[in-house]
Amino acid sequence: MDFEAERAKLIEHLHTEIKDKRVLAAMSRVPRERFIPPEEQYLAYEDGPLPIGLGQTISQPFIIALMTEALELTGSEKVLEVGTGSGYQTAILAELARLVITTERLPILAETARKVLDSLDYTNIEVHLAEETLGWWVGAPYDAIIVTAAAPKVPTDLVAQLAIGGRMVIPVGSRYVQELYKITRHRTKNTIRNLGGCRFVSLIGKDAWEQE
Repeated sequence: MDFEAERAKLIEHLHTEIKDKRVLAAMSRVPRERFIPPEEQYLAYEDGPLPIGLGQTISQPFIIALMTEALELTGSEKVLEVGTGSGYQTAILAELARLVITTERLPILAETARKVLDSLDYTNIEVHLAEETLGWWVGAPYDAIIVTAAAPKVPTDLVAQLAIGGRMVIPVGSRYVQELYKITRHRTKNTIRNLGGCRFVSLIGKDAWEQE
């Protein structure tokens, strides 16, 4: 299968909705098929989510592009990703930011993602096993935070890890349907922008959902 040709078709498809050319260029450089189980690789460049095992998914490319675009990355940022998953979103962030710190609560996924990211020669990524508290306080504050699982409310612990002027993109809602929020931290009142409906797996941890 010609993955490069399929990737080019996907980028052309995304071009109608995503205006940040740097995001599209980053996605054109990252081989999504490397982050997907072999039996699903033929679907790598369909614009839809795919299972990666353990009840988790790799998100729809459009949603990944939308969330990444909303972070407004310029290349100098330190970014926190909550929910490494397959590592695909992590790789795209690494193409666009100075440093990416990513946390994953499932050890198997964390190790698999680390191996793939290492094989692609990324040197600006730190992969950590998630702790009970959401995020990674040791590295705070962050210029941007992206959360790849859905919370019942905006977690105060994560907002506190944002630098002033920092942006966080996070799905918020029920376990089954959510709205994608962009939160910008200010010294006084934070701003929230609704980017539209979405559907993600549940964010597990303090200030989020309990494990079922």
